[in-house]
Amino acid sequence: MDATDKKLLMLLQEDSRKTTKELSVKLDLSVTAVYERVKKLEREGIISRYVALVDRKKVNRGFVVFCHLKLLQHTKEYLTRFEKEVTRLDEVLECYHVSGDYDYILKIYVENMEAYREFMVTKLTTLQHIGSTHSTFMIGEVKNTNIIAL
Repeated sequence: MDATDKKLLMLLQEDSRKTTKELSVKLDLSVTAVYERVKKLEREGIISRYVALVDRKKVNRGFVVFCHLKLLQHTKEYLTRFEKEVTRLDEVLECYHVSGDYDYILKIYVENMEAYREFMVTKLTTLQHIGSTHSTFMIGEVKNTNIIAL
């Protein structure tokens, strides 16, 4: 990956809807050269997909919770089962297996505190092998980006 690829990736991360013509002007390359570079980055898995970013507040998911979770045991069976089940929960947008006092950190988007309580009671705590949870509620967003500096 050369400097032009890096610049191309930065432009696409800022706005993936830019046309190859718009990108070619910014990169001082031909449209064909830009097209080929994008296709190469996609083939190599550097670009994995294109998405639309949705404003969570405008779709009634403005209440953000970070839920730290411990499993009862750390067996492969418990980990695998939990990971399979948690991926099915629509409210959970991110789930990370972490080191430290907890086993997982979940990033959960719901409408409000009542919706979070309902989620906890009817969905999360019904998953098997959960030992304990600790919830932290977002007060304000300082930085939220999807752009990886290259």
